[in-house]
Amino acid sequence: MSGESLRDRVSSLSRAELAGLGLLIAAVVSGAALWYLRSLPATVDVRALEPATAPASQSPSVEPSLIVHVAGEVRRPGVYEFAEGERVIDAIEAAGGPTGKAALDGLNLAAPLTDGTQVVVPSSAPVGAPSSTAPAATGGSELVNLNTATADQLEALPGIGEVLAQAIIDYRTESGPFTSVDQLEDVSGIGPAILENVRDLVTV
Repeated sequence: MSGESLRDRVSSLSRAELAGLGLLIAAVVSGAALWYLRSLPATVDVRALEPATAPASQSPSVEPSLIVHVAGEVRRPGVYEFAEGERVIDAIEAAGGPTGKAALDGLNLAAPLTDGTQVVVPSSAPVGAPSSTAPAATGGSELVNLNTATADQLEALPGIGEVLAQAIIDYRTESGPFTSVDQLEDVSGIGPAILENVRDLVTV
């Protein structure tokens, strides 16, 4: 049988011949293994591409925002956000526009908006209201004292409604007593027109 013949041949080999045969077999196996490894598909190293940084000139520009409280005689009072450069008239329009009682002549509609401020649209004087209403509310005094007048007394002045009367009271509470009638212009919502309407009716 061929199997016995091969065994007989191997057993008849000397020790040196057996060692050479072992080296030959090892070389054949190593060569076959190397050929097999080389035949395998190469591994592709895939790396995630980092997003390219856009040039500074192409970065989206973010305009600074202004947060402004719009109050008084507007249809939708509240806090609104505006872009730099927008005006008082833009704030009034954003709040739904003026109501029928609004006195826009007392405001500088072209004034630029400032972050963190309040735009108060004053109320016009009641139709047919006598100018003597304010003195009567002071108990016989001819002028309304800006530092002691109540909200009702201030509301009786032409162009000063509920919102502006409260603004005057808040101003004197936070900043101290008025030292002059002209200081009324420092109150948010009071412009030159309203000041001239009440100048002869108030005192400090």
